[in-house]
Amino acid sequence: MDDLIIRDGKISDVKTIVRFQKDMARETENRALSDDYINPGVMSVFNEAEKGFYLVAESNGEVVGSLLVTYEWSDWRNGWFWWVQSVYVEKEWRRKGVYRHLNDEVTQRCQKTRGVCGIRLYVERNNTTAQNVYKNLGMKETDYLLYEVEL
Repeated sequence: MDDLIIRDGKISDVKTIVRFQKDMARETENRALSDDYINPGVMSVFNEAEKGFYLVAESNGEVVGSLLVTYEWSDWRNGWFWWVQSVYVEKEWRRKGVYRHLNDEVTQRCQKTRGVCGIRLYVERNNTTAQNVYKNLGMKETDYLLYEVEL
């Protein structure tokens, strides 16, 4: 892992990030994402910084993992939660510490950014592998359930 670099995502990474998101949706939800939505969805993060930012893990010039950070204001805490979303690590790179390095970078950036009160993420109920990774990194399951209405 000595050659692993964690950096901000760049426009040149869009094609890889889109592929990661499509692979993740297929793996976790058996869902096919449409290029009509995913491509502009990823691009909008690069075009509108207030939406968040991507971090990528790169080894020998190849992007092997990525995640998206978005923001949620908490009036209770008078601060920002950073939401970790769209986490994906290439299959052959899993269980090698790639996500740990990405997570460490998010944590360090939060600690350096004024007004950030915590880090949150959501995970599929049946994805026990990911749940164990997050627990091992010190994250705790909350008492909240997530509800949504898709429009």
